Amino acid sequence: METVIHSPFAEVAVLLVLAAIIGMFGTLLRQPLIVSFIAVGLIAGPSALDVVQFDAQIDLLSELGIAVLLFLVGLKLDMKLIRSLGQVSLLTGLGQVLFTSVFGYMIGLSLGLGDISSLYIAVALTFSSTIIIVKLLSDKREIDSLHGQIALGFLIVQDLVVVLAMIVLSAIGIGSATEGGGHGGGSVLLVLTSGVAMVGLVILFVRYIATPLTERLARTPELLVIFAISMAAMFAAIGESFGLGKEVGGLLAGVALASTPYRETIAARLAPLRDFLLLFFFIALGSALDLSLLGAHLAGALVFSVFVLIGNPLIVLVIMGALGYRKRTGFLAGLTVAQISEFSLIFVAMGVSLGHVQQDALGLVTMVGLVTIAASTYMITYSHKLYAFFEPFLGVFERRGTPREPSEAGAHRDDGIKVIVFGLGRFGTAIGMRLKKRGIKVLGVDFNPLAIRRWRALGLETEFGDATDPEFVAGLPLLQAQWIVSTLPIHPTGLTHEDTRSTLIQVTRTSGFRGRIAVASHHSIDTDQLFASGADLVLEPFQDAADRAVDLLCGAEQEERTEIPRIETEDKQSA
Repeated sequence: METVIHSPFAEVAVLLVLAAIIGMFGTLLRQPLIVSFIAVGLIAGPSALDVVQFDAQIDLLSELGIAVLLFLVGLKLDMKLIRSLGQVSLLTGLGQVLFTSVFGYMIGLSLGLGDISSLYIAVALTFSSTIIIVKLLSDKREIDSLHGQIALGFLIVQDLVVVLAMIVLSAIGIGSATEGGGHGGGSVLLVLTSGVAMVGLVILFVRYIATPLTERLARTPELLVIFAISMAAMFAAIGESFGLGKEVGGLLAGVALASTPYRETIAARLAPLRDFLLLFFFIALGSALDLSLLGAHLAGALVFSVFVLIGNPLIVLVIMGALGYRKRTGFLAGLTVAQISEFSLIFVAMGVSLGHVQQDALGLVTMVGLVTIAASTYMITYSHKLYAFFEPFLGVFERRGTPREPSEAGAHRDDGIKVIVFGLGRFGTAIGMRLKKRGIKVLGVDFNPLAIRRWRALGLETEFGDATDPEFVAGLPLLQAQWIVSTLPIHPTGLTHEDTRSTLIQVTRTSGFRGRIAVASHHSIDTDQLFASGADLVLEPFQDAADRAVDLLCGAEQEERTEIPRIETEDKQSA
């Protein structure tokens, strides 16, 4: 392949063709796209075709994709929610790092590894891949859910702890700064000072510059997009240079623009670019895995893999249960730490280059990375089905009354609910407001705390919960309700094939609901399938709106219309 590929452009072209072909076969086999893209990296890497020759160019595209991904996450962060989740994020992140380090070190010693090798491996196992988790949760539309926000919070805490740990290890001579990892140089004081300075810069930018600047840039949409990308890249570069990492820098860039009225426009325009650039992240990750190193310590790698896949989610479940969260929230959040990161390989490779550990330690961690990344991808993709299977055994992890979650629930809900609306985005909110105007009691359900608060502000009854949680749905006033309306979006094919609309129909029927069910669909091809699943009415917002518009244009008799408050721009994120 080296004779054919003589330029970075040709290499990228070959990688894109490989990604398209393998991704297509993966989709036909109903495999998550992330697994397919990592497979592209393995096939293109030194263990197979050895296509990847221009590493610097691939790494550049990969790093830009990381910055854009975390920038888009920062755009959707609610500062009030961050403050309310600070305690659980801090305690869970620190608890998981401490648990993994201590027990990982003990497992290493029991397997006959030396003290230094056990320490390197134990520290490497504390790294969870923020990039993979955020991508999976974003594609599942769960990054705005309570468990998604908590997971993001403790992953950021974990990243910061890892940065400080690597600096401390460097200072005492056990480790040193990573090469190309963005965590080198300086001291703990420099990192803390840099972090405070960046946060202060963001606060000043948000208060005095963000809105007027974006309003001016929005007159030329292309310039607004370029500005957003430049913000993501600049903050990521600053974060990397100060030892905070590209992830934290990109996240802060998004937070800096999160208060502007154009954040939804920016997010919509950058989403395709994010997906394209992240392809190179997964390719770079797969090509960095040297399969020739996997022969040694196979049994040890499997032991460590089981420890990461089971132990890490378990400690998160224990901590969140002790803090008063429901077992479902703890379980779904815990699944996000059931893998190690690409930085785990960088960290151990650093130890090999310094002569602190042998080459077989890198092979062991590489094997753990392959197993845990692949397995956790499936675990997060099918998290709701896993919870349904394990739910009978998880009661021990839930405190009575779950004191941390009722604050978002509608404990004050009135009787006489006639309609229950699942999904409180623009369409669901418009339905709820019009039902209220007609004197019909409506209850809204969503697992986005921000959407819950918006509904409360409109004077509508709400419940915080997941439509696919049978235990939660069974507790709703199903017997008195006449209609259930679902405006929930369907997940993209290729990542997960679970249709939440069909799941909701099944869950509500088995919970005793005897009324009628209406579900929204943006694709007419789904209509027959939804009727077959048990829907009594399929709403097609675009088609229904077009029919109404044609009636008005053709002079059909207009009904008396009552002025109803519209959803402002800030509400568009839950659409």
